[in-house]
Amino acid sequence: MRASSPTRIKSTASLPETEERSSWIVSLHHPSALHNLEQIISASRGKQIVMFLDYDGTLSPIVQDPDRAFMSREMREVVKDVARYFPTAIVTGRCRDKVYSFVRLAELYYAGSHGMDIKAPSKHSKCHRMIQGNKTVIFQAGTEFLPMINEVYKVLVNKTSSIPGAKVENNKFCLSVHFRCVEEKRWAALAEQVKEVLSAYPQLKLTQGRKVFEIRPTIKWDKGKALEFLLESLGYANSNDILPVYIGDDQTDEDAFKVLRDRGQGFGILVSKVAKKTNAAYSLQEPSEVKEFLRQLVVEWKRLSSLQGGQYIGRAHM
Repeated sequence: MRASSPTRIKSTASLPETEERSSWIVSLHHPSALHNLEQIISASRGKQIVMFLDYDGTLSPIVQDPDRAFMSREMREVVKDVARYFPTAIVTGRCRDKVYSFVRLAELYYAGSHGMDIKAPSKHSKCHRMIQGNKTVIFQAGTEFLPMINEVYKVLVNKTSSIPGAKVENNKFCLSVHFRCVEEKRWAALAEQVKEVLSAYPQLKLTQGRKVFEIRPTIKWDKGKALEFLLESLGYANSNDILPVYIGDDQTDEDAFKVLRDRGQGFGILVSKVAKKTNAAYSLQEPSEVKEFLRQLVVEWKRLSSLQGGQYIGRAHM
């Protein structure tokens, strides 16, 4: 439970266990996206960059209280600038409405509940064909599970109340049981409580993230499926003229990294200070590096695009 996401890579290196050693191992296994920005820019030549961003641990730091995972004003400005030039989506395990209250940028796509609840920008013409009437919700998976999710939420709140620090979060289409504030000696007891509750609900599955248990319907949908759906909704399903970039820090982001690797298109970027088994091609160590990478990416895109009359890499989306 301590090394919750993704699996760490074991190393026999004789370097001491220091932050410098961790950084060295990360750069060895997962080259820095910042240090290899020129390579990423080169790969995007003549293509439309499409940006996918996890929230917790990527755009905001991991904090003790999940209700206070606020992104900085500077990060919001950088993401807003990214969305001016590239179609941009937030893909998170959080409730879509909750993450929108943190980000507060209407021009983005939001895929909440691990991609089971997707909403497009209200004025994005390419997605209007997938919207009925004036509604901007373009996809919701597993709506039949909502009553069950609400029922299990109430049971878990009651069941886990005996463990100080445990927090159950209702993300609408899934649930999160946070144990970051739980004493380590109580982790196993909390896990048993969660498993006991779920034993009565075989239609729900349990996975683990960064000091959080994730409870989702047993349907074949995840962040990777959400990425594919969003590319299709943008008209890029079979396009060779795009470069999808997905940045995330959690085990659930591996589904999206794997999709990009299997497609042989675009890059996954893992946010981590330690080396971990991953399908991502590059790494960034923390949200501050994510902010700098996004900032430099836009700067380079604008510079090279202006040099080539807007034809060098990508193109601003409508």
